[in-house]
Amino acid sequence: MFSLGSWLPALPGLAWGWALLDALLQGLVGACAVSVLCSLLKVYLYIQCVNKPERQAEKEAIAARRPLLEPLHVLVLTGVLALVGSRVAALVVLEFSLRAVSTILSLGKGAHSSQLYLLCQYSLGCGVSCGLSFLLERAPHRSWNLVLAAGLAGLLALHARRLARHVCALYELHSRASYCGICILLLAAGHGIPRLLRNALALTFAVADLASVELINRDFLSTGEAVRFWTPLTICYTLLVVYMQEESRQTTGRGLVFRTVLVRMGGLFILLLTVGRWTDILHVFVSLLGELWCLLCSGVLLESCWRQ
Repeated sequence: MFSLGSWLPALPGLAWGWALLDALLQGLVGACAVSVLCSLLKVYLYIQCVNKPERQAEKEAIAARRPLLEPLHVLVLTGVLALVGSRVAALVVLEFSLRAVSTILSLGKGAHSSQLYLLCQYSLGCGVSCGLSFLLERAPHRSWNLVLAAGLAGLLALHARRLARHVCALYELHSRASYCGICILLLAAGHGIPRLLRNALALTFAVADLASVELINRDFLSTGEAVRFWTPLTICYTLLVVYMQEESRQTTGRGLVFRTVLVRMGGLFILLLTVGRWTDILHVFVSLLGELWCLLCSGVLLESCWRQ
């Protein structure tokens, strides 16, 4: 008996459809990772505002319910991560890794910055997408693996969002009355959330950096082509990091964050005009939209980080 696939014609559109499905699933996993990050930061920042009268307005702003924003954030970010190409996503990951190392070194040993966690949202989504693309390459059941990963990531994001809602609604009451085990645990160990995020992000970006380098290098046929690409890229990223460090010492606030995004994407755009493809130029604009969208959705959390 013949199987179904034995007499179906090889349709190019069918392969394209599976590729689109894989891209959407990878984008969904990356968007769920960003959602988990934002939910845990929301929990941490809310706990920091409790029992501090001067930060009551800030606490109320964090606890304000936005039932449509969070699902919309995941949906839009999924589409953006599915549209952006692996080449530009890899460049975004490498740029943020260099910037993060520079920021951590400037903060000093043992210091951390909650703002840096929020600024890495889009880069984290790109890193997860690149890592999955590299790890599942030529896997015999790639699509099913991505379905499983998307299901687990969605479940984790849902529980993290529920935790954030529970904390914002009942943390003050439960922590005083010693009623809820989750709130008691956060009262005792909530200060360790930044360390947990730092370790998780370090591991994620370590894998993403290796995947990004491999994804970029596979496009080169010779060492000379690779050198002609990596040399201007290294110079461009180094200058960008130096510029942003100087800017951060002089000014702070929302204007600096958005200006930094425009400068970074502008530098990447000019670089890819000389050594990239026309599709890379389109993907840079998609990445710009993704960066701006993440910053707009986390505006309240960014304001709280700046007041710390």
